[in-house]
Amino acid sequence: QVQLVESGGGLVQAGGSLRLSCAASGRTFSTTTMGWFRQAPGKERNFIAAISRTGLNTYYVDSVKGRFTISRDNAKNTLYLQMNSLKPEDTGVYYCAARIRSLPLSSSYQYDYWGQGTQVTVSS
Repeated sequence: QVQLVESGGGLVQAGGSLRLSCAASGRTFSTTTMGWFRQAPGKERNFIAAISRTGLNTYYVDSVKGRFTISRDNAKNTLYLQMNSLKPEDTGVYYCAARIRSLPLSSSYQYDYWGQGTQVTVSS
């Protein structure tokens, strides 16, 4: 079992920055691939970034590439998402997730554990 708790969401103006954190407990954090997902109002949840178990490899969807940075600190059991140059279309609930199975980072499937989400609102 892995328990995940996101924090760091809030209200920010377009062009601003936020850093989300995801604190993990339970199963050894370093054995899981970690991902961030986003759910915009009235829409389905979408995969936006992933990071390998060691943190050496990352993947981003095109809409956030160059603006968002995913990272992890395995010593602190924490995942991060640094979000810069935020746009109103980045608004949504952000979820972190953990995957045990080894799959390509670009795959959004088979994430086993989820946090409760943190709201990010970007005003224009």
